[in-house]
Amino acid sequence: MSDSHEHSVGHVVPISVYLAVFVALLAGTALTTGVAFIDLGPLNTPIALLIAFIKMTLVILFFMHVKYQPGLTRLAIICAFFWLGIMMTLTLSDELTRSWEMNPKPWSVLMPHIPHLARFFF
Repeated sequence: MSDSHEHSVGHVVPISVYLAVFVALLAGTALTTGVAFIDLGPLNTPIALLIAFIKMTLVILFFMHVKYQPGLTRLAIICAFFWLGIMMTLTLSDELTRSWEMNPKPWSVLMPHIPHLARFFF
């Protein structure tokens, strides 16, 4: 047996990269706060979401070390976001196709035959 032990360390990220990502995240937070005080009409939410997406990408790539991982890890993360997109699409397709009323009517008005059908069962 050999006395020298070789240890596999993995990928070592320089501190300067972490500091640069940290400063970028702080700048993104400041930008999000600044945009929140500017009235951009219907673009406020999409711009805030775009900034949040960029910050999320930085955290995933650098702090979670996905940038330095093999393809299978990246594939799993892509599949997770694809699944999240499917779930959001299904949720929004349900939410956006409903016609909500501010003062909904009682069931007896919406379905007048229900009380009459209940007599047959009870």
